[in-house]
Amino acid sequence: MEWRDEGIILGTRRHGESSVILEAMTRSHGRHMGRGRGGRPGRLHPALQRGNRVVLIWRTRPDEHLGIFQAEALEMNAARLMDSAVAMHGLQLLAAHLRLLPERDPHCRLYETLCVMISHLEDAEIVAELMAHFELLVLEELGFGLDLSRCAATGQRHDLVYVSPKSGKAVSREAGEPWRDRMLALPPFLLRGSGLRANAAAIDDAFRLTGFFLARNVYEPRGMEEPVARAGFLAALRKQHTFARGPTGETAA
Repeated sequence: MEWRDEGIILGTRRHGESSVILEAMTRSHGRHMGRGRGGRPGRLHPALQRGNRVVLIWRTRPDEHLGIFQAEALEMNAARLMDSAVAMHGLQLLAAHLRLLPERDPHCRLYETLCVMISHLEDAEIVAELMAHFELLVLEELGFGLDLSRCAATGQRHDLVYVSPKSGKAVSREAGEPWRDRMLALPPFLLRGSGLRANAAAIDDAFRLTGFFLARNVYEPRGMEEPVARAGFLAALRKQHTFARGPTGETAA
């Protein structure tokens, strides 16, 4: 069996004297594992760094499940990203989210979003918004998507400011006011087609929202803890934001 596809390197681990086990998210074949010959530290080593976009050829025999990868670099992103704490924690978090999905299950929308994120990983302001949207998409692909299109109580599509923790549906300001202390905040930038940017408070609200549903619907039923990479990513975001704004909130020179 053989296929050719485009992919993003998620990670590698040592296998024998000169090979690695390669993990990649591919466009048409989902998250896929394979053995890479010459990947440590041989000819393929530079191409197999986390975050690189590559063309992959995967071959296997009927009696072999893992298969063998050949890789050719399309975008060497790793060197650009390694100096950014936000980017490195972001890469680890993206990989952790993708590992929630069954191996070899195609998720084309996630792959396309992943490619966009790789292009902006070192930009703390942009990647914070993108990661929140990515987590919403992961929930959707796992069958736990939130309905943020209309109010669960009235059906209206405007002034949506809450999400019900019970149903995962948006709630308008007026309908949710009596239960506001029990509701999760819905940052406006998460609404489809809003075109709005997020401030620091909106980012915190967004990750509180996605974190709640990831914990309740994904981590806890599987007996998992939230990945350490998520806390590391959020801490790196906050540190970067503090540096950029300065201790008094003024933009650093």
